[in-house]
Amino acid sequence: MAGLEKPTRGTVKINGRFIEKMNEQQLASFRQKNLGFVFQSYNLIPAMTALENVSLPLTFRGISKKIRELRSASMLEAVGLKTHLRHKPTQMSGGQQQRVGIARAFVSNPPVVFADEPTGNLDSQTTLDIMELIIGIAHKNHQTLIIVTHDSDVAKYADQIIHIRDGRIIENN
Repeated sequence: MAGLEKPTRGTVKINGRFIEKMNEQQLASFRQKNLGFVFQSYNLIPAMTALENVSLPLTFRGISKKIRELRSASMLEAVGLKTHLRHKPTQMSGGQQQRVGIARAFVSNPPVVFADEPTGNLDSQTTLDIMELIIGIAHKNHQTLIIVTHDSDVAKYADQIIHIRDGRIIENN
């Protein structure tokens, strides 16, 4: 759906644009402006601080360092990490690293955020906290949140659930 792979058939339309018709350069630009990603394995850059990791998407948009840092610090505060701005990933728990990943996905206020098993590496209480956080941010900013999960407790947060088995939709409710 995010254009990481071309669909074998059908179309994917986001914000009036057909993903499958874009070349790689157009897709990269489109993703940068319209999509955020929360990954199961966090995908933080180990040598960078939380603030630097969250600032990264804004860097690609050409936003000044001062504005990047202000927006990133504000986003880290919103996810409960105000005191962890200068921490590197190895200095944080899994839940804290996932919060950095969430802040990075939402910092540029993209219309659509994809979350791939966003709680897969977390304990049950942290899972609830993270889901409340993600849903709250998306609702507050009027963003579309697409979550891929095998966890039925996580799926309960969705407005719509689509079950897929072997690449085919088997239920859409």
